[in-house]
Parts: sequence; C-alpha cells; structure tokens
Amino acid sequence: MSKPPNVILIMTDQQRADLCAREGYSLDTTPFLDSLAKQGAWFDRAYTTTPLCGPARVSLLTGRYPSATRCRTNHNLDDAIDCENLFQVFHNNGYKTALCGKNHSHLTPERPEVDYWFEAGHLGAEDKDESEENAAFDDFLKNQTHFHFWREATPHAAEVQLPFRLGRKAMDWMDSTSEEGNPFFLWLSYPEPHNPFQVSEPYYSMFNPEDLPPMDSDVSSLETKGFKYKWCRDSFLKAFPDFGEDLPRLRANYHGMLRMIDDSVKEVVEHLRANSLLDNTVILFLSDHGDFVGEYGLMRKGPELPDTLSRIPFFITGPGVVASEDSRQDHVSLADVMPTLLEAAGIDAPEGVQGRSLWPMVTGQEYSQSDFDCAYAEVGFGGLYYDGSEPLDPADDGRTASPDGKEWGAYDCLNSWTMSGQVRMLRKGDWKLVWDMQGRGQLYNLIEDPAELNNLFDEPSVVAVQKELMSDLLTWMLRTQDPLPYPRKRYVVKRDKRNYWEPYK
Repeated sequence: MSKPPNVILIMTDQQRADLCAREGYSLDTTPFLDSLAKQGAWFDRAYTTTPLCGPARVSLLTGRYPSATRCRTNHNLDDAIDCENLFQVFHNNGYKTALCGKNHSHLTPERPEVDYWFEAGHLGAEDKDESEENAAFDDFLKNQTHFHFWREATPHAAEVQLPFRLGRKAMDWMDSTSEEGNPFFLWLSYPEPHNPFQVSEPYYSMFNPEDLPPMDSDVSSLETKGFKYKWCRDSFLKAFPDFGEDLPRLRANYHGMLRMIDDSVKEVVEHLRANSLLDNTVILFLSDHGDFVGEYGLMRKGPELPDTLSRIPFFITGPGVVASEDSRQDHVSLADVMPTLLEAAGIDAPEGVQGRSLWPMVTGQEYSQSDFDCAYAEVGFGGLYYDGSEPLDPADDGRTASPDGKEWGAYDCLNSWTMSGQVRMLRKGDWKLVWDMQGRGQLYNLIEDPAELNNLFDEPSVVAVQKELMSDLLTWMLRTQDPLPYPRKRYVVKRDKRNYWEPYK
C-alpha cells in the first residue's frame, strides 16, 4: 500500500488573481509560483465564496458556503455552524496537523485536532523564542497604521518579514514531523499582501510606481459603480487625505509584497525537494480573496463582488496531478478545497460539505464537467442598504475612529455601508451576473468589459444569456442552503461521494 501523501495548503491574504505573468500581466511578480502552477493544474476561473477574510476561511476549512456556515462577516466567527473541518478529518485519519501563519477563522489553538499552532497576523507574531530583530520588526508593525501603508522601504531586513519567518517555522515543523513517520497536513497561511502595505528592500524597489501597467478603470469609474464604491473612496480620503497621491506607491508596495511571498514559497518547496518530500506532497495554493490594487481609485476591498475581489489565484500540484502550461477552463471555488484535499489523501468528505472534489479533474479521470461550468459567490450581512443619508455615526460602526479619538483615523473598508444588504454572483464563461435582495441585476461580458462598467442587464441583445445565468444562479442558491441536519428516523439522503449534482461515468 502506498504511503498517504503529505498535504500543504498555502494561502495568501488579499491576493488579486490577475497580477501575474501566467495570466498575461506585463510584470513578472511571481515567477516561481507561475512555474509551480504550470507543473500542476491551475485555474483562472477560481472564485472565493465571499470576498472577506473570516467567512472565506471558515468556508475553506469546512467546504461550506456562508449561507450554510452562517458566518457572513469578520465579526461572526463564533457564530459559525461548524461541521467537521479539515484539521479534524486529517487528524482523525492519522495525520499530524499544523497552522503556521494567519488564522482568522473559527479555529482556536486549544482544539485537539491542531497538533502545532504558530499564529501570526498583520501586526506581527507572538513568538516566545523570537530574536531581537524579529521583535523589533513586530513592534514596527504594531506602530503602523494597519489600514494604510508605509511610504518608504521598511527599515528592517526582508529576513524578518513574516513570509520568510512563517516559511521557516513550517520547514522546521515538517522536518520534525517527517522524522516521526507521520503524514502531515500543513496550513501555511501568509498575512500578506494584505494591508498595512509595507515591504523591505530589495522588494520595495523592484517595481517603480511610474512604470506600473495602466489599469482598466480609475477614479472616474466610481460614478458608474455607485454609492458603495464612492463611499469607500470618500472615506479613504477622510482617513488619509493624501490617499490619491499615494496610490501609485501603494500599488508598487503591493507588487513588491507579491514577489516577497514568491521567494518564501520557493524556499519552502526547495526545502521539500532537498529532503525528498516533494514527490509525495500535494500542494494547493490560493488566496482568500482579492484586492482592488488601484482599480476604481481604491485599495483593499469592500463593495460587492467585482472580479478584482472575488476571483482568486488557485492551483494544485502533487503526485498524480496532470501538468499543463495552460489554465483549466473549469469554474472552481474556494469551497472545493476541502473535498479535493481529502480525496487526494483517500479520505471521504464528511456530511454537510458543499464543495466538490476536483481530484478526478486534476488527475485526468472522468468527472462531471457540467458541475464546473459556472462559479458562485456571496456577500452581505443582510438588511437594507445604507446610502449615507442615515444618522448612523461612523464611530458607532466599530472601527472608524482611532484609539486617540481622531475621526476616521482607523477607517475599515468593511463597514455597515459596504457590507449591508445581500448580493449574489454567478460567473459562467465570459459572462458574469450579479443580483441583489431588491431584485436589481448586473450583467457583464468580462472579456469585453473586465472592469465591469457596462451593465447589460435587460439589454434585448443578451436576453438569452441573462435568462440562462438567472436560471443557473437560482440553482446555485438552492445548492448552497445548509443540507444539515439530515432527516431523523426516516428517509435516506442520496449524495454523490464527490458532491457532484450531474451524472458522470
């Protein structure tokens, strides 16, 4: 019997999918990741379940959509309806498990299914054994404006940046675990390239603000995109009056952070190779969601479900995975990660999982192709939209006033205004449909209109496309309702072992 594979889930935080050469971007931000992706199966139609950290991470670990987990904001992690998660299932099947990096999920270090826990976030790590250099860098992070950026090169060596520290913590743990003979599951979770947008040399100088490629939109597009987008821009300017002038440097810092992550992942993979672990290790790389990175004159996230936020980098390599230079055209989801990794290890997905296993697809087996002809995502905590006319004080929203009382000083792009209401999205081929709780639709051709500025909803020339996508969206909204609890005492639920909905051989 062959030895079970090791499994490494590498996640970044807030990485936009299209800023890499393998997707046609003119700057080579992630050369190693591009090369690694082409040694396996990679997707340019992969989507998060929702473009905000906590709920997306709950989906990642449970294989369930926010409609089922009931976790729809970063402040509802304790409300998540948890079935068995990735750590539990791997742990119960003889795997050693570890988190190195950002958590921001419903998991806690006290849970017995996590054998090793080293957590680090956007303001550093709590490391009892850290060096003076690491401690100084963590203090630097804690004293920054978390919601903005550092205009100069970070005055600390790149070696103390979190990507390198986390990668090396992971390597040490993998070495010790491998000596014990156990297969392992590692969640290597980088807090970057999330704000605060800071980066050390040589990465700070790798991408000149004046030489960055033009964007598909700019601040003039806000009028077309509507209130939530304009609210974000106006709020950034209230919090950071120089935001508009700083935007090119912000974008350049973001690009440098991408290259820093790339170098860290290269270290980890080359370590696996040098220690004869790579050939029996499945690696899945993705992000929880994207970032505007200057589109519409914005950074970070917040309004609705544009592709800049909802589409994510996604690839898988490992034993049995069929390599391809070209992207797969299947539409896949962050919710598909759990059942995919479990099948790679020969483990059945537990009840309640809604994601579909990609393992047959990426290993050249028969699979239900029709199950992957579209992708679905959600956002919004409910209620009516705020439109700026209400008497709601921004300070009452939670994170819009700084500790020193300065108005707007700690503005968070996720707030009552940008997160209100409910919005659903469906991507199918070249087309994208967005629908809200008040029956308002948006329809875009992403090939002709990548910035989603020309809303074709109800245009007579595309009525057939609109009808098809509306039907598919309704189907997806039914599929993402929580299937649990199953009926008690009577009835037997028929369920495909890979959570496919259409027949396949």
